[in-house]
This record gives sequence, structure tokens and C-alpha cells, in this order.
Amino acid sequence: MASLRLPTASRPAFRVPITAASAPLSLPAFATQNSVKLTKWVRSKSFNLVLSGALTVGLSLAGIGVAEAKVGVNKPELLPKEFSPVIDVAGFLSDGQEKRLAQEIDDIEKDTGFKLRVLAQNYPETPGLAIKDFWQVDDRTIVFVADPTFGNILNFNVGASIDLDIPRSFWSRLAGKYGNIFYWKEKGEDASIEAAVMAISNCLKEPVGPNNCSEVK
Repeated sequence: MASLRLPTASRPAFRVPITAASAPLSLPAFATQNSVKLTKWVRSKSFNLVLSGALTVGLSLAGIGVAEAKVGVNKPELLPKEFSPVIDVAGFLSDGQEKRLAQEIDDIEKDTGFKLRVLAQNYPETPGLAIKDFWQVDDRTIVFVADPTFGNILNFNVGASIDLDIPRSFWSRLAGKYGNIFYWKEKGEDASIEAAVMAISNCLKEPVGPNNCSEVK
């Protein structure tokens, strides 16, 4: 399925956030202009509720006002003292798991130039807006928020440059496979996070083409 593309903005450009709320929807079955707009709205509002205003720029591009969502959170005190691509304020990951994920993320960036950033949280315990500057989020960044608050634990905000190469359906399928409540309840939140990072790594390293990322590995 072709990616839905929005115009880039002067600030760091994000495509419409993708959450599990979008997974059950089939765009071909709703192939009218109004229904596509509705789908974008559902995706945007779902991600905003999960992240609680942590990436306000995503909201402005999607046309959703901050007033419609929960009050945004900005808690820089929850950030680590030193830079890390993985921030776990929910305690889902062991120290060893965080190190392995950080190494995999570093390899992704070296191999592809794309940045993956992982935030594990339980709303409202989240650094919120503070992650934007801490991670220097731009249009080559994937922000992966693991939060079980709304059932599916996997939520993604994908930079514009990445959205050009990766089919939008990949993120919905990824959330459906490893983020559903049955999976993380049985395997654990950490298993969902690790499986998602490895699937993203495999996808980003595939050659760009009509069939890239067609399988969630």
C-alpha cells in the first residue's frame, strides 16, 4: 500500500503518527477523501494521547489541537543524565536489554542514517516534550513509544524522510503483531519492545523497492 504523504513543514517534519488504532482500518475500503482525512485524525489523536504532547509538532501537522488531548507533559527531570537512544521510565527493560537495544539502534544509524529512539512509559509518567530536544528529533527519526495505557503497547511517529522509503502499512502490521495486548501480556512488555526494534532494524536495512518491509520479521 502506498504511503500517505503530507507536506513537510519548516520545523522538524513528521508524518501523521501511526498507532494500533489504525491497524484494523483498511484504506482501500474507505477510499474516499473524507474517510482518509478521518483515518489521519484517528491516528493522530491516538498517538497524542499516548505520548501526551511529547511531540507537539506532530499534532500541528495533523491538524489536531493540543486542547483536544490530555494536558501535555514536560518532565525533563525524568531524562537520563547522559544521552541514550533508549529511555525506560516504566521499568520494562533490564540494564542488559537496554544496552543490547542501544547497540542495535547504533548499528541501524551507522548502516542506514536513520535514527530510532525508544521511550518506554506509563502515562502520565513520561518526560513528554523534553524528549524532542534531548533526542534532537528530525525528519530522519523514528520515535517509538512503548506504552500499554491504551491496550496496544507499540506506537510510532515516523519522520518524513523515512516515510518516503517505508510503506505505512508496515507500522500498522508491526503494532498488530507485537503490540497487541495478548502478546505483551503473555510475553511481557520487554519482549514486545525487543521484537519491535529487531523488526524495524530488519525493515530499514532492506533495499528500497516495491516489496521492501512486506514482512514483519
